[in-house]
Amino acid sequence: MTPALGADPADAAAVTALVRAAGTSFYRGMRVLPPERRLAMYAIYGFCRIVDDIADEPGDLADKRAELDRWRGRIAGLYTGQTDGPVTRVLARAVQKFPLREADFLAVIDGMQMDAEADIAAPDLATLYLYCDRVAGAVGRLSVRAFGDASPAADDVALSLGRALQLTNILRDVHEDAGRGRLYLPREFLTGAGVPLIPREALASPGLAEVCALLAALAHANFRMADAAMARCDRRAMRPARLMGATYAAVLDRLERRGWERLDVAAKLAKWRKLWIALRYGLT
Repeated sequence: MTPALGADPADAAAVTALVRAAGTSFYRGMRVLPPERRLAMYAIYGFCRIVDDIADEPGDLADKRAELDRWRGRIAGLYTGQTDGPVTRVLARAVQKFPLREADFLAVIDGMQMDAEADIAAPDLATLYLYCDRVAGAVGRLSVRAFGDASPAADDVALSLGRALQLTNILRDVHEDAGRGRLYLPREFLTGAGVPLIPREALASPGLAEVCALLAALAHANFRMADAAMARCDRRAMRPARLMGATYAAVLDRLERRGWERLDVAAKLAKWRKLWIALRYGLT
């Protein structure tokens, strides 16, 4: 049987294996999609994982810039029929099948370059939103097209849900990021609460809980905006988005229940709750 998108069986297997090996719930979550859309999403994830690793792995900045530039060239090649590996070959087929935009792929790379260029510490809110929109919103714009909705409302979902998911990630990882010299909390919130703008010093500040609560409120507002935008979209196409939104909203709820004074304590969802979310939102 010919693999989805007419891809070479070895390429389809390699892309699927890349996602499975990442050990992420994304692999299971995308099982709700039909085969062609699922393989497209696996290839999008594979691309994002590769460029994220370029930004995050230790290495010389000049080398990282060069490798990210090579990926900009590979993305351009998707639209002229030039490919050089399983991920780009499957992506090229996804581009032919679905209205995936070159600008959105490039925005993801730009977001990864923001991380690679310097340790982000206390960005102003406008810069934080730019970062969220590149590393999450642009991924969302690619994803909703693979899901089956390329409407303006679907782009609104991508914007708001991308921000909500990324802000939740930031709140979950405050302690870990500070250990790496990074602090993604917005400068305006930190200054207003009297929190130092230096990552390790911020962790010890009594005002940090107030900052986290403010950012959590911002995440909740974006979840609500995403839900409102989803109501204007194709309901079936938005199933994976609803599933991701519900999962991350549950993570945010768990973080709030744990409290912002215990940032070194992991806030994981119970397996039963993950299963309930998967059943509730994966089947509706």
